[in-house]
Amino acid sequence: MDELDGGIKRITLPLPTRPGHVHTYLLPGDDGWTLVDTGVGLADAKETWAAALEEAGGRVVSIFVTHFHPDHVGAAADLHELTGAPVYQGVLDYAQCELVWGNPAWSERLLDWFRLHGTPDDVTAELVGQSSVYRPFIRYQRDPILVEAGERVDGWELVAAPGHADGQLCLLKDDVLVAADHLLGKITPTVGLWPASRSDPLGDYLAALDRTIELAPKLALPGHGDLIHDPPARARELQEHHRLRLEEAVAALGREPRTGYDLSFDLFGAALQPSGRRFAVAETLSHAERLVHQGKARRHEDDGTVTYTAA
Repeated sequence: MDELDGGIKRITLPLPTRPGHVHTYLLPGDDGWTLVDTGVGLADAKETWAAALEEAGGRVVSIFVTHFHPDHVGAAADLHELTGAPVYQGVLDYAQCELVWGNPAWSERLLDWFRLHGTPDDVTAELVGQSSVYRPFIRYQRDPILVEAGERVDGWELVAAPGHADGQLCLLKDDVLVAADHLLGKITPTVGLWPASRSDPLGDYLAALDRTIELAPKLALPGHGDLIHDPPARARELQEHHRLRLEEAVAALGREPRTGYDLSFDLFGAALQPSGRRFAVAETLSHAERLVHQGKARRHEDDGTVTYTAA
């Protein structure tokens, strides 16, 4: 547990996969703590949290989930049971949480998705198997209090931050942005196209970075890695990263149709484990669709396969 300025406490929890940790935050309020994000619902999550909250002192009066990814929502139900505090989650984010974690057919939908984008059958099952690693550790809170951007939770304004997750919400107060996975200091947040996601997640993300620059917070508290002391500058760096990646994607396209799986090797190389390839394909697709929206690429669907060509 780390003590941050303004009475904020940061609790860092382990993850079984990269990046190896996730940060959660206790935000002080008049009546107690607002706890932001929950870590993965490992078997000892409740015990781990009981010890951490005893060390923090005070009581948790609200729990806020920034987005539905396993390391942020996984122990939400555990914490609700432990503290009795209500869980708040975005309207869109909770709908996608139910769609993915509450849906036994989701794995089959992922299989179809990767096949649609050219992934060979001998690779697809392994890719999807990797995506199921976290499923036993997701104990999200059903029927949370649903919130939208612009509302407030214990004085913190909710700020839409789509891209990494369509419905991701950050919290802003006194020039401090609880950034979740919207801004990360040393790595680039994954921005991928997935089944049932919005049609242009990279476009959404770039616009959300513009909004971060406009809001000009002085400090960002990320979900992973070090504190970010100049969030607008980091937002500009991320925009430049994606500008260059889009140039690479344009250069990789020609007259011959290419699938997202095929293009992912141009953008991310060949030396990836299945879990990395899964995200590489999704990120490649988000860049390809951004190019389609910009009129720089064309999307084709023939015989159950999606491909892209230069415009």
